[in-house]
Amino acid sequence: MHDIHIIGGGLAGSEAAWQLAEAGFTVKLSEMRGGGDTTPAHHTDGLAELVCSNSFRSDDADNNAVGLLHAEMRALGSLILDEGDRHRVPAGSALAVDRDGFSAGVTARLSAHPNVTIVRERVDALPEGPTIVATGPLTGPGLAASIGAATGSDALAFFDAIAPIVHVDSIDMGVAWRQARWGKGGDDYINCALDKDQYHAFVQGLVDGEKTEFRDWEKDTPYFEGCMPIEVMAERGPETLRFGPMKGVGLDDPRTGRWPYAAVQLRQDNASGTLWNIVGFQTKLKHAEQVRLFRTIPGLENAEFARLGGLHRNTFIRSPELLDLTLRLKSRPNIRFAGQITGCEGYVESAAIGLLAGRFAAAELRGDAMTPPPVETALGALLHHITGAAAADTYQPMNVNFGLMPPIPGRTKKADRKKMYTDRARVALAGWLGK
Repeated sequence: MHDIHIIGGGLAGSEAAWQLAEAGFTVKLSEMRGGGDTTPAHHTDGLAELVCSNSFRSDDADNNAVGLLHAEMRALGSLILDEGDRHRVPAGSALAVDRDGFSAGVTARLSAHPNVTIVRERVDALPEGPTIVATGPLTGPGLAASIGAATGSDALAFFDAIAPIVHVDSIDMGVAWRQARWGKGGDDYINCALDKDQYHAFVQGLVDGEKTEFRDWEKDTPYFEGCMPIEVMAERGPETLRFGPMKGVGLDDPRTGRWPYAAVQLRQDNASGTLWNIVGFQTKLKHAEQVRLFRTIPGLENAEFARLGGLHRNTFIRSPELLDLTLRLKSRPNIRFAGQITGCEGYVESAAIGLLAGRFAAAELRGDAMTPPPVETALGALLHHITGAAAADTYQPMNVNFGLMPPIPGRTKKADRKKMYTDRARVALAGWLGK
């Protein structure tokens, strides 16, 4: 007996369940991990497991769109942001978390909530009652087929790659050093410098390295630009990585006093600081090739890896034509979608859409009509993009950004524009909340 069924215990499903439970409604939360099933990307049965980076990206609510989204979600009682804050690890101006502590915290709070029943089961068909589908980028084939039958259109897909994690005590700190770029954030990153010859040898190794073989059904799947495998970037040109994840600008090598030709950065991955992930190094190289090549990086010659990179297929629906403004499936209004399956990209964005789906569903269960957040807010802009502002024919996953918001009217200085967006958003959110 429950008021609503949520399928999927990732960030979006967990957030939606929390919002509904806190609103007084009983929730059945179905999660297939722990019930005999898993996915190619997950390693545990914990709710809200972070399978890629441990970063929620910038926490700057004045000058960054994702930082603004953090602030808006905190204002709405987000479980994901609350647990993120509880399990925060050093990452400069970013919000990064101890991934195991974070997942355990989310799991514990939902398990203890009297309005939430967690069922470890795989769901293969869309239910008839009120439902939120938050199965994420790795929706099972049975449910995917049921969604296809309900939508009348094929799902889109792309690849999402996972970065490797290194044991910190295996890093040679006589070669590597700790510093955040431009000195912002103190010594929150470990940096490994490469000279010109080392860099070009590394790039050639990426290009020549043995890669994961694609299955026939994966061969035409496009990559999402925000999670581009490092070897795919290398194939675009020998200098591409120097303007991406291997940028040396703003880092002072203590051995030379100068910026390195290229650099590899590692970011703390757990609260104890024993594990560090290689920033931007998502990859589809085979595991043995990863170990061999990454140990050519100065400072990582003896690196021991807690996790190597991987690759999985990511699936999402054509939301702009399929969903209404409250995330309901137009052809089956009892069904809402939330999280990455809607085509939002990123941990925070996924949780944000879960938060809205939960609140929309709670309002509907009360017999009320909830007005969507203003498009001037980060929440509203992301929702607006997903539910109609984006062109359905060319729809691709999207992170929150100021470009999704209405432009600031009149002529403004470029240096002032970001703060103007966030100031306007705060006023709009306060008005929406009635404050």
